[in-house]
Amino acid sequence: MTGEKPVTTEAATLDWGVRLLYLQGAGLAVLTAYLIVLELTRDEVIIAIAASLTVMCALAAAVVLLVARALGRRSVRARGPAVVVQLFVLATGGFLVQYGTLWAGIGLLILGAVTAALVLVPPSSRALGVD
Repeated sequence: MTGEKPVTTEAATLDWGVRLLYLQGAGLAVLTAYLIVLELTRDEVIIAIAASLTVMCALAAAVVLLVARALGRRSVRARGPAVVVQLFVLATGGFLVQYGTLWAGIGLLILGAVTAALVLVPPSSRALGVD
């Protein structure tokens, strides 16, 4: 029994990764609400573009929240989508650093990198049963 690794379902790193995923989902939900308010208060709105942008943002919020929930329940199948979500966050942060608001881009780059790292570190892998 000296060479065996104990199986544990507790991992602070995975719990923090799930919390950050929930934070990202909540942020997307707030962005969706903001887009709805903008659409209702603007004088000129191109309905097709506004509706498609809002629906895509709402779908993204729902998917991120579902991935966070599944990862919180220790589903190993949610690990890949969680990392893909972080790649999208990193791409968005990189775009903002180059062409948009620098502080928001740097914040997204840090958030995406930290969340991906928390999901991929060995304690999280052991909690998911991958290691």
